[in-house]
Amino acid sequence: MATQLKQVDESWDEGERAGAADTPYQRRARYFDSSNAFALKYAPVPCHQFLAERDRALDPATGTAVIPLDLSERLGTEFPATTPLILTRYLRIRAGDSLATRLKASGELYYVIAGTGETENGPDRIAWGPGDVFCLPGGFGSRHRAGDSDCVLWEISNEPELAFEHLEPPAQGNAVTGAVHYPAAEIAHQLERVGEKLKGQKIAGLALVFSSAEQAKSRNVLPSLTLAVNQLPPGDFQRPHRHNSAAITLAIQGKDCYSMIGGRRVDWQEHAVMVTPPADVHSHHNDGDQQMTCLIVQDGGLYYHCRTMGFEFAD
Repeated sequence: MATQLKQVDESWDEGERAGAADTPYQRRARYFDSSNAFALKYAPVPCHQFLAERDRALDPATGTAVIPLDLSERLGTEFPATTPLILTRYLRIRAGDSLATRLKASGELYYVIAGTGETENGPDRIAWGPGDVFCLPGGFGSRHRAGDSDCVLWEISNEPELAFEHLEPPAQGNAVTGAVHYPAAEIAHQLERVGEKLKGQKIAGLALVFSSAEQAKSRNVLPSLTLAVNQLPPGDFQRPHRHNSAAITLAIQGKDCYSMIGGRRVDWQEHAVMVTPPADVHSHHNDGDQQMTCLIVQDGGLYYHCRTMGFEFAD
């Protein structure tokens, strides 16, 4: 595994030790100064597209499986992570099978790529179908049951956020949000409503942001995570921009679409997930004849809370 931190001055890797230390507590002390305290270099978040994982998730021969989208080796983290604060996975469940998951997260998010089924999480049960989004509280185990056809779900959590500080999920009854279901038909209706609301305005694309009764004040789906469906009309593009949050994008409909990320072109692949690194200038382009649709999760909630979102157009 890659080293998470590399000090510029190798002689100060662990900090200057205490000289005359009389107790175990004093012996744990390390001291840095202005010459080396900020000489840290973290492995960057890579621009990446998970094609092999997508192919495995969509292959009927895979059977029932959990397929993590894990960049921990490249990020240098000691825990699985897609970005430093977010972990996503594909869940494939064979028809009639069930799959149990237990996440150390404050909440769980799901998008149904294919199939119908039901998820049980503590006292909550949600029946889902293609295009649905649902949110579950953290701290419980979940059991996902497929109906009469194979199912594929995209799962999102903030497990790395908790793992970073060795935190546990909220205690029962103290979750940051309750279970929430966003059916595909209602999502389509809300996208039509937003389209009518923004008609005639000079915007590139539109976004439908998911929230809940508990999180409505922050406009987020979880305190640290922002989840949205984005659409872009045929022949249109989104202006180059940047922000401090990382973005993880699932291409729902992206034929003849691509993104420019840090000067690199990434062609969209249906149901593939791509990572846009924080602060990289990026733009999205629809050269096709269909509406571009994608689902994007960002650790934006933390940056909004800290007043450091850093969004700006780059042109």
